[in-house]
Amino acid sequence: MAGSLVIVESPAKVKTIKKYLGTGYEVTASNGHVRDLPKSTMGIDVEHDFEPKYITIRGKGELLAKLKKDVKKADKIYLATDPDREGEAISWHLSKALKLDDTDKKVYRISFNEITKNAIKDAIKHPRQLDMNLVDAQQARRVLDRMVGYSISPLLWAKVKRGLSAGRVQSVALRMICDREAQIDAFIPEEYWSLEAELLTEYSKKSVNAKFYGTNTKLAINNKEEMDKILEALKDAKYVVSEINEGERVKKAPIPFTTSTLQQEASKKLNYSTQKTMRLAQQLYEGVDIEGKVRLHLSHICVQTLQELPQRRILQQESLSVRHMAMSMYQRIQSQRTQRQMFRMRMRLSDLQMLHLLLLW
Repeated sequence: MAGSLVIVESPAKVKTIKKYLGTGYEVTASNGHVRDLPKSTMGIDVEHDFEPKYITIRGKGELLAKLKKDVKKADKIYLATDPDREGEAISWHLSKALKLDDTDKKVYRISFNEITKNAIKDAIKHPRQLDMNLVDAQQARRVLDRMVGYSISPLLWAKVKRGLSAGRVQSVALRMICDREAQIDAFIPEEYWSLEAELLTEYSKKSVNAKFYGTNTKLAINNKEEMDKILEALKDAKYVVSEINEGERVKKAPIPFTTSTLQQEASKKLNYSTQKTMRLAQQLYEGVDIEGKVRLHLSHICVQTLQELPQRRILQQESLSVRHMAMSMYQRIQSQRTQRQMFRMRMRLSDLQMLHLLLLW
C-alpha cells in the first residue's frame, strides 16, 4: 500500500473520505480511543506529577496490530480524528500506540468540520502538528474525572446505594441544586399585586395594553387595600399618551446548536430521546446517501470556526423551519424524492447560517 494512510475515528466515515481522496490514499478507522486508564485501579501516579498510566483498551489489540501493518506500508500518515480535544487526544494516543514518533515516515494531523470533498481536500493541503495544549486539556479532564469518581463513588456505595457514581461535574451540580433548594425552602412568600389595563384610543379600534407604574417613581402594591385605593383613584381618570420613544432593535438569527441545545430542541419539538438525537446527528455528520444522488450533511463547528464565520441575514420564520427540519429531515426525506421537491428543500436550506445542512448533488 504505497501512498498515504488516513486514520479517522469512525468507520462510518471511511467510505466517504476514501471516495473523496481517490487513489493513493488508504483510509481506516481507530473506532474511537485505543488507550485509556485501567478500570481496575486509579491509574494515576499522584506522587509523580499526577502521571497517568495508560493501557491499551481491551479488544483494541487486533486493531492496533492491523494499523501498525498499514503504517509500515504507507509513506505518509494523516491523523484525521475529530476537531476537538477528544479527537486531538485520540490522535496523540495513536501516535504513541503505533510508535509514530520513532518512524522516519511523515506524520501529520489534519482536521475538518464537515465531511465534504472541499473540506477533506483542504485539510490534506493544510496539515499541521498535534496541538499538545488540546491533548493536555483532555488529559487533565480525564485525570480529574478519574480522581473524583474513584475517590467519592465508594463513599456513595457505602452511605447511599451501591452502583451510584460521582463525577467532577455532577457532584458540583448536585451541590448547586441542594444549595438552591435550601434557598427555596427558606424563602418567605410576600404578597404583591400588579395592575394592567386594556385601553382603546379615539382613532383606532385596536386596544393598547398598559401597566401601572406609579406617578414619578415605581409604586409597589402590597395588598388588596392598596389596590382598591388605586382603582378608586383611577376610576374617572383620563388617559393620555405623554411620551413616545422610538428606536431600532436588532433581532439576531438563531445561534448554532450546541450538543445540549440540539437535544433540548429535538425533545421539545420532535419528542426525540437524547440517544436518538445524537444517533441521527452522528449519521448526518458522517453523511447519508439518498438513493446515490444526494448526500445529507451536518457540520461539526468548533468555537474558532464559529468566530470566523461571516454574518449572514436569515429570515426568522425560515430559520425556525430549517432548525426543525434539520432534525426530522433524515426521516422525511425518504418521502420527498423527486428532483423538484429536493430542489425546494435545498432552497429553503440555502440561507441557513449553520447547522449547516448541505444537500450535495
